[in-house]
Amino acid sequence: MTKHNSKRLTREIEVDGHLIDSMILTKIFDRVMDLKGDFMVKDFRIGRGKKDHSYAKLVITGRNKSHLDEMLQEIYRAGGVAVELEDVDYVKVKKDFVLPDDFYSTTNNPTFIYLNKKWIKVKNQMMDKAIVINIKKQTATCRMLRSVQKNDYVVVGEEGIKIIPPERPREGLDAFQFMSSHTSTEKPIQSLSLKIAKDLVSIRSKKGKIIVVGGPAIVHTGAVGSLSELIKLGYVQGLLAGNALLIHDVENSLLHTSLGVDIEKGSSTLMGHRNHIIAVNELFKAGSVKKIVNSGKIKSGIFYECIKNNIPFVLAGSIRDDGPAPDVITDVVESQKKYQTILANADLVIMLSTMLHSIAVGNMLPSTVKVVAIDINPSSVTKLLDRGTGQAIGVVSDVGTFLPILLQNVKRIQKSLK
Repeated sequence: MTKHNSKRLTREIEVDGHLIDSMILTKIFDRVMDLKGDFMVKDFRIGRGKKDHSYAKLVITGRNKSHLDEMLQEIYRAGGVAVELEDVDYVKVKKDFVLPDDFYSTTNNPTFIYLNKKWIKVKNQMMDKAIVINIKKQTATCRMLRSVQKNDYVVVGEEGIKIIPPERPREGLDAFQFMSSHTSTEKPIQSLSLKIAKDLVSIRSKKGKIIVVGGPAIVHTGAVGSLSELIKLGYVQGLLAGNALLIHDVENSLLHTSLGVDIEKGSSTLMGHRNHIIAVNELFKAGSVKKIVNSGKIKSGIFYECIKNNIPFVLAGSIRDDGPAPDVITDVVESQKKYQTILANADLVIMLSTMLHSIAVGNMLPSTVKVVAIDINPSSVTKLLDRGTGQAIGVVSDVGTFLPILLQNVKRIQKSLK
């Protein structure tokens, strides 16, 4: 309901959920006040049980239409919806990869569109994407710009869209609760590791999906054995990385070094600067990761266990790569598509010391997917959170220290359940 009121405009909106303990209502009030608008609470009902939702109806008042629209945009993205619903607006695309000027840019929170008097859940939820509607099937899907084609129907404006913001669980403390300080050098690593291990075991018991995003520091710090065993035990259903993790893993398997440094002794080896190129060369000789494993040339390591246990992996190339090796995808658009395929229906994503790949993967995940980011550099984890992956738990630790502890806890929990 929009009406004139002494040259000001008003709109009734409503919001439900865990409005108080998840601070949803507070955020709406803050955004209205920050934008110098007015609000009046017409109705407010507080949920009495742990699982009961609260409900509020508000009247939002702006100086003019553009001021009101600005506030409504913020309110809708915080979880509010208009009381008098209108169907979502959409426009036919005129050219491949080119969106309408007023296209709706998505968040990573669960999103619904109101079409033909009913709410439709948007599939493949990701942040900073467009929503494409299939009119005939009455479906809506998040799409990257390069996946939008001429004659697609793309959502425009902010009306007829509902977002479900993350809510703080009411069942007590947990490693994955929202609305807490997720990154600190002072967090107890042992207790965090135990909580993550419990979640790993729980997800595996339910035949869930755990994805690892890994950087070469896994090899440098001597954590190859721990990750390899987690793969062997069935705690990894997909691996996402770049050229470097593969090359250093193969170098370690062939020569027991990483960038020419003996992993066990921590000292440089004679002519060790050649070792990573030797690894690239051996991969080219074999023709692929699978072929070098099946040839028997390497008998251990992360990618050895992936091949032996049929775990899919995707390697995204970059301009820095040596080689890059066979199996590394050098087309960035193709890499994005392959990453998304592996990430589909993931329950937990573990990010191990790789800032750029972690941020890229975070941008592809809905906020409902649990994320653990482990890095010795606190700023790497903070950047992940600041770029929208707000559900992530940040563990400031050397992966060479953390992964063996995690593996030990997983084994202990497994044994206790037998």
